[in-house]
Amino acid sequence: MAETLSAFIKSCSDWLWGWPMVIILLGTHLFLTVRLRFPQRKLFKAIRLSVQSDKSGQGDVSQFGALATALAATIGTGNIVGVATAITLGGPGAVFWCWLTGVLGISTKYAEGLLAVKYRIRTPQGKMLGGPMYALERGMGMKWLAVLFCIFTVCASFGIGNLVQSNAISMLCYETYRVPQALTGTAVAVCVALVVIFGVKGIARVCSAFVPLMAALYFLGCCYILWVNGGYVWEAVKLIVESAFHPEAAGGGFVGGSVIMTARYGIARGLFSNESGMGSAPIVAAAAQTRNPVRQALVSSTGTFWDTVVICALTGLVLVSSILAYPDISYADGPALTKVAFDKIPYLGAPLLTFGIVTFAFSTILGWCYYGEKAMEYLSGKRWTLVYRGVFIVGVFFGAITQLAVVWNFADLTNALMALPNIVSLIGLSGIAAAETRKYLWEDRLDEEADPEDNPM
Repeated sequence: MAETLSAFIKSCSDWLWGWPMVIILLGTHLFLTVRLRFPQRKLFKAIRLSVQSDKSGQGDVSQFGALATALAATIGTGNIVGVATAITLGGPGAVFWCWLTGVLGISTKYAEGLLAVKYRIRTPQGKMLGGPMYALERGMGMKWLAVLFCIFTVCASFGIGNLVQSNAISMLCYETYRVPQALTGTAVAVCVALVVIFGVKGIARVCSAFVPLMAALYFLGCCYILWVNGGYVWEAVKLIVESAFHPEAAGGGFVGGSVIMTARYGIARGLFSNESGMGSAPIVAAAAQTRNPVRQALVSSTGTFWDTVVICALTGLVLVSSILAYPDISYADGPALTKVAFDKIPYLGAPLLTFGIVTFAFSTILGWCYYGEKAMEYLSGKRWTLVYRGVFIVGVFFGAITQLAVVWNFADLTNALMALPNIVSLIGLSGIAAAETRKYLWEDRLDEEADPEDNPM
């Protein structure tokens, strides 16, 4: 019975994350890019806003705190091992399609952040709540679809946001340093409990300090590898671009044998990595202190830029240049390829990779705990959120000591199901997003306060 259920979940997950989801999400990216007049053009303005404090705005955390929390959930093991898997299955050209998905996904993340602030509400305790569920209910009158989105979000928080992340940490610590998995699970669960007990402010505070540090160390490590592989970097760039359209240019050793296969794995990995269109990041974007929806939309859009356009692309360049520099290494296994590439850093390679995976996975747990809690609060009110936190923390421990092949497939499935209601809100409310963008961005009124009558909370 269990094997039948596992096979069914896997087949559903494979189908959803195949061409149907690729076409739906990529089509949404393209539609919003055109409808919103290429918000990618405002990227540098968005980056400047992301590090500025907007004390005059209403919200629970700073704009940067909201961004850091969203990045904590999206920058995970997929940025390291996931890119390697895309290369082994789709060839070097998959890196190009992953990068292109990130560029286009900036528009979708922008629209998500805008609608999250536009339709957020204030609780009697003065807290801000928002996300796709509120956009669906308040903007489109589709309460039933909002409920479905929250159910899928709670399920996903225990899958990709909890069990598989703690399992990745415990397995890595055991295989590298022989630390018992139960001990690792206990330590991670205690650390998560110490952070989430303080709610979004505690999570945002930790992520604001944590995310820049872990990203900077990983960035420096990648830069060192590229320096060592300096003679092959330009060749790697050319190979990535050429094999994106002519996979045979990569040689016969790679699995990717067609443009369709190469594009599929690259696009799917990019979409899965940056979560643009899934509807997770806008849940925390709604808590940001911002004077109008467009300011936070711009800040939110930088998350996709850092996650995919920078980190995933950098990882891909490191891996492809390592393959060219060391043709004797095996690229049949994604994790093994990543380990070989980082082993080229003397003394620090293995610790740096371990630190990167552990911190990326831990931060993902924190971000998804917040997403799941807010979805639970929408479904049942505040009374069940403490119960959710307790079960989530216990799940961290059990994830560390359990083999979770079926959970990976279940997590993929619920992530895809999350995206479908969110895309309905993005397409259905695209006119509202365009109108808000015209008012504040195209007419250069970013410093204006939003009129409370436009969106009574």
